[in-house]
Amino acid sequence: MLAAMWTYEHGNFAVHQVPALSDNFIYLIATDDVLACVDPAEALPVVAACEKLGRPLTHILNTHHHWDHTGGNDELKAHFGCSIIGAAHDAKRIPSIDQGVAEGDALQLGGLDIAVLNIPGHTSGHIAFVIHADKQDALFCGDTIFGAGCGRLFEGTPAQMWASLQKLMALDDSTSVFCAHEYTLNNLDFCLTKISQSDAVKTYIAWCKDMLGKGLPTIPGTIGREKACNPMLLPAQADFRKAYANLHAISDDPVSVFTHIREARNHW
Repeated sequence: MLAAMWTYEHGNFAVHQVPALSDNFIYLIATDDVLACVDPAEALPVVAACEKLGRPLTHILNTHHHWDHTGGNDELKAHFGCSIIGAAHDAKRIPSIDQGVAEGDALQLGGLDIAVLNIPGHTSGHIAFVIHADKQDALFCGDTIFGAGCGRLFEGTPAQMWASLQKLMALDDSTSVFCAHEYTLNNLDFCLTKISQSDAVKTYIAWCKDMLGKGLPTIPGTIGREKACNPMLLPAQADFRKAYANLHAISDDPVSVFTHIREARNHW
């Protein structure tokens, strides 16, 4: 039985959002010809979603190797015979992978042009998928950007993660951000307590509480809102960066400020 599913229309494709485990999101990208799943944490919710849609799964797109993003790979491939796509440079850690991709590759599925970005930091082999759409572009970023946060640096350096975040910040502000976890309100609580009390952050918190109170997800967000409110992205703003560095007696370069904020979040 499918617990919930939310759908977002992007003109030439739709995104179906399915909750999994305790706080994961799995995404199904649908065109007339393709039904592709992004980061199947587990198989059963995907099978139930496919049954509801009356369509078989054709592809799996993995952003990175962690079990809560690839846990459904083997079972879904056995059930549907779908093709699994993941990072070429991390293929040994992607279960049942069929096709390796990397930044610069032209990935086409069901008439969609999908850009691949290498975004190491959370893991060394993390990638993102960006779909350029008729209506609104969509970013599938796994655990690199969250609502008001970013992933822990398990395998990469702060400099690597900051470079990856810069790539994502360069996308159009209207781009939908489909990340893999519902962490937004907790991340915003950290931001308000430790980093910024801006009106934009307070407005974001109120909106999140309203959405969650209605049983709705706070994801997807947008690149523009994250640039304004995400404490991990605020070091891109010179005024914020200089004020924060002065307050904490650290260098005011973006990597140093990002590193200090990421470490504060680790221990909050």
